[in-house]
Amino acid sequence: MIRLYGLLFLIDLALTVVALIDCLSTEEFQVRNLPKVAWVFIILLFAPVGPIAWFVAGRPQRHAAGAAGAWKPGRGFPEHERPRRPIGPDDDPEFLASRGRQRRDDEDLFARWEADLRRREEDLRRREHGEDA
Repeated sequence: MIRLYGLLFLIDLALTVVALIDCLSTEEFQVRNLPKVAWVFIILLFAPVGPIAWFVAGRPQRHAAGAAGAWKPGRGFPEHERPRRPIGPDDDPEFLASRGRQRRDDEDLFARWEADLRRREEDLRRREHGEDA
C-alpha cells in the first residue's frame, strides 16, 4: 500500500512539475481563460486537479479552431453559389459602361457650353458693332 501511495505521489509531483514548467514557458498573451500568475497558483495549490485544469483549460491551443475555420476554394459551395472575389473597376463591365456614358454626357455638356459661349460672343460683337456704327 505504501508503494502505491509513493507511486501516486511521484505521478502527482511529475504532473505538477511538467504543468508548472509548461505554464511558465508559455507567453502571457497565449494563456487562456486566466492570467498566467493565477494559473501558477492553481497548479501549485490544487494538485493534482490544478495541473490537469492547466492542460485542459489554460494551455494555448496548438491547432486550428475546427471545421468552421478558413474557407477553402472548391469545398462546400456549388459553382453557382461560390462567393465571388471583388473585381477592380478596370475589370468591371458595368463600371466601364457607366464611364463611357458619363464621358458622352460630359462631351455633350461641353459642346452645349461651347455653343452657348459662341452665341454670347456673337451677340457681344453685334452689340459692339451696332453701337459703333
